[in-house]
Amino acid sequence: MGDFPVNPLVVIGVGSSFAFSGLFYHLYKEKKKELKELKEIPVFRPDEHLARVLKASPHRRLQYVAVEGQVQADGEPLASQFIPRCFGVIQKISAVEHWKYWDSIAKTWNSRTAYAKETNNSVPFSLISRGAYISDISVRVHNPLEASGCFMERVYYKMRRAEEALVNVLLLGLTREKPVAMEETEEMLRVGSNMTGFGEVVLEGGQVMRLQAPRDGRKYILVPTDHKSFMDSHESSASMWKTLSALTGITGASVLACVIYNLMEKRDNRSN
Repeated sequence: MGDFPVNPLVVIGVGSSFAFSGLFYHLYKEKKKELKELKEIPVFRPDEHLARVLKASPHRRLQYVAVEGQVQADGEPLASQFIPRCFGVIQKISAVEHWKYWDSIAKTWNSRTAYAKETNNSVPFSLISRGAYISDISVRVHNPLEASGCFMERVYYKMRRAEEALVNVLLLGLTREKPVAMEETEEMLRVGSNMTGFGEVVLEGGQVMRLQAPRDGRKYILVPTDHKSFMDSHESSASMWKTLSALTGITGASVLACVIYNLMEKRDNRSN
């Protein structure tokens, strides 16, 4: 290894740079392909134009489109259990217990978690045109819990530390376990929030427009933002992978050029 003219760590560094550059470029190409497919999806709002297009479509159905609007409950909305004047259409409340137990073999305290309670509530809701808080034209969102996408907003979070009570002392003595904390979280899809849904839109009875899971197997997606912001986030992601690919590639090429230059310089010195 002493006769090896280049430090092995340098070789590993150059190889890793080119490998990461190739990986980042692959991710960039995948994201650009996804962006191209997204740009081909027609975008609508819950308005008269969408209703006219549906009425003129075969079977009054659009197979895969994007619909952007504001969330509106079709009846009485859900009220937050923790935040005043906070209303939504989907609600998830969870309480997680954090415990520690004594491992007699390793002679250490280990941690574990357990769901103490989880409650899920929902009411029917629709998308209306942005800014139109009262509208006769809307698109009902069918089975939103079947859709993919992180569209819930955390509106409440609190970590409650366990108190050193007599019950805890008894538990520790009997089971070698003790409670540490209780973590409470409430997530909601709030009334009035922006949402874009990707799926199939159908017209029922000549009046009711409904967004639902596509029958052709494509993804049913709900995202908590308008369509432009959604596309901008994908553009930013593609730019990030492209930049990382260029930086790692340039770094690897620069180090490789320095190594070759040093080797050539050493060879010239030996010749002289």
